[in-house]
Amino acid sequence: MADLEAVLADVSYLMAMEKSKSTPAARASKKIILPEPSIRSVMQKYLEERDELTFDKIFNQKIGFLLFKDFCLNEIDEAVPQLKFYEEIKEYEKLDSEEERLCRSRQIYDGYIMKELLSCSHPFSKKAVDHVQTHLAKKQVPPTLFQPYIVEICDSLRGKIFQKFIESDKFTRFCQWKNVELNIHVSLTMNDFSVHRIIGRGGFGEVYGCRKADTGKMYAMKCLDKKRIKMKQGETLALNERIMLSLVSTGDCPFIVCMTYAFHTPDKLCFILDLMNGGDLHYHLSQHGVFSEKEMRFYAAEIILGLEHMHNRFVVYRDLKPANILLDEHGHVSHL
Repeated sequence: MADLEAVLADVSYLMAMEKSKSTPAARASKKIILPEPSIRSVMQKYLEERDELTFDKIFNQKIGFLLFKDFCLNEIDEAVPQLKFYEEIKEYEKLDSEEERLCRSRQIYDGYIMKELLSCSHPFSKKAVDHVQTHLAKKQVPPTLFQPYIVEICDSLRGKIFQKFIESDKFTRFCQWKNVELNIHVSLTMNDFSVHRIIGRGGFGEVYGCRKADTGKMYAMKCLDKKRIKMKQGETLALNERIMLSLVSTGDCPFIVCMTYAFHTPDKLCFILDLMNGGDLHYHLSQHGVFSEKEMRFYAAEIILGLEHMHNRFVVYRDLKPANILLDEHGHVSHL
């Protein structure tokens, strides 16, 4: 009977994994409900008091940029070419190899700079043009090649155009989303997740695979039993884990198992973490034996980048071992 239950749990978990890949968030079983537009006045005051209503703060977060872009596409025609140029530069900055950057930088230069120079319609400074031309002539293509253009694009958008955005319905929608973002951690409960099979155990509880109802995304839910914590006098350890997870989850390092949400029930403390379903290094070592030098260099590089991310936040990782280095489905590692 126990074997049958284990098989059913495995099947349920695998079905949830497949569903998370194929079901768009918009069609997930539980929808995110935005607050009424009247929340704008409250949120605007809240953001102003915390200096979060500046152009840079809004433009440099994804939801703010997308709503600002949507506003310009519908209302400010002259800003559209600059936003497209900005997006091209940001895609260029993500390229890893110098060869890719050299090819893409030439395309950007020909499509956005040279084309406008030839038509005498280039709205940017000679200093920005000279900076890019000098580097391209020497075949020097650092990720920051187009940084002078980023600065000038932002300067051109942060004035009257940004003020018109603040007065628009798109800013109202931004306030609605910010209200959801700021309140989501408070309102989370077990009902927001479909909890599946146990995928790990620890000193204070278990780790489950789970699926968030409103987005369909899969996570790992680490549940710490409050009675077990109290019995083992582990209150400080549990609190420290929560604090450390919050610290290392800031930023965008892909080599850390990040905490996305945290909440508690009458019986448990729950941490919602990135799901790593590729096993751990200890498992792969025991199954496949010694790694090749090429594999070891690859894993070591990603481990070092993860440690660097922690050290930049003044966190020392004191439990580094193969069992705590998890792999995702693509073979990249993350610190647990």
